[in-house]
Amino acid sequence: MSEENRRRWFLRACAASVVSANVPLMRVASAKADGLPVEGAFPSLSGSSGWLNSRPLTPADLRGKVVLIDFWTYTCINWRRTLPYVRAWADRYKDRGLVVIGVHTPEFPFERDVGNIRWAVKDMRVDYPVAIDSDYAVWHAFSNEYWPALYFIDAQGRIRHHFFGEGEYDRSERVIQQLLSENGIGDIGPGLVSVRASGAELAADWATQKSPETYLGTAQAVNFASAGGAVVDTVHAYSAPTGLELNHWALAGDWIVGKGAAVSNQPGGRIAYQFHARDLHLVMGPATRGTTARFRVLLDRQRPGAAHGVDVDEQGNGKVTEQRLYSLIRQSKSTADHHFEIEFLDPGVEAFVFTFG
Repeated sequence: MSEENRRRWFLRACAASVVSANVPLMRVASAKADGLPVEGAFPSLSGSSGWLNSRPLTPADLRGKVVLIDFWTYTCINWRRTLPYVRAWADRYKDRGLVVIGVHTPEFPFERDVGNIRWAVKDMRVDYPVAIDSDYAVWHAFSNEYWPALYFIDAQGRIRHHFFGEGEYDRSERVIQQLLSENGIGDIGPGLVSVRASGAELAADWATQKSPETYLGTAQAVNFASAGGAVVDTVHAYSAPTGLELNHWALAGDWIVGKGAAVSNQPGGRIAYQFHARDLHLVMGPATRGTTARFRVLLDRQRPGAAHGVDVDEQGNGKVTEQRLYSLIRQSKSTADHHFEIEFLDPGVEAFVFTFG
């Protein structure tokens, strides 16, 4: 897949994540400074409801520093794959005048929980300041629409560059270097960071990926193949067809399907998905916080073996413990369509969205 087509794929996938469709995607440059447009002033951060890893910061506090704003939400696989680079930039340039600020703006209701955000910050090694933006105040101040989104702000408090989605890491780092150089920081060096990603942070195999982000709640669900369709907000016994078309999915067993998620109501509830990608992830969690639920995964109706993700073993066994993204399948490559199934051995699991890589 070419870089241009990969970019289009990402923007199509993220379209389901747009929160405010009435704000402009791109700003119009009002001027140029050393080849980078001046896109506007540093918006306020005052709408954040709290901060992690830092006291509250303001644009005035940050004047004289180069600032990188990174909009994220902790279950977003697209953001997870950019994190190794953002983390590396924060570490390399922190003593040269760069301040990285992660603005955590939630997609799902459970991502508003400060305890969940704090867990994610620790688990994902996010050591730079994080503004908690659960009311979307900072998101709207930037007229932002996407996760992930990067905004590059110079030492004079002007937005000079932005990028939405994955990729263009070399370009982004060179923008950081240019803004630091403009601020009189010497001895930056021409080299770029070297990143070795693993787990959910590993870059997608765009050349073979043919499956898009797929939501299980009725508000955004597509290609649901269980007979009779979804019965909303009611306990219902579903059945799955023996075969599925590519990128179609089905439920089997007792489920409650709501606008945002499908909730397993009895032991033995299953989800099947016909996909084409190297990796398969599922955002899910216990419906009652503090509980756990066992599950079992099959790939092409067999135990996954070496194709298991980091959250299951070779036999396909795993546990739902937190509300987060779970890595269930990781193949060496994907050259064919595959049939995936997950069976929940205990009730009470909310399943939100499949993502792929």
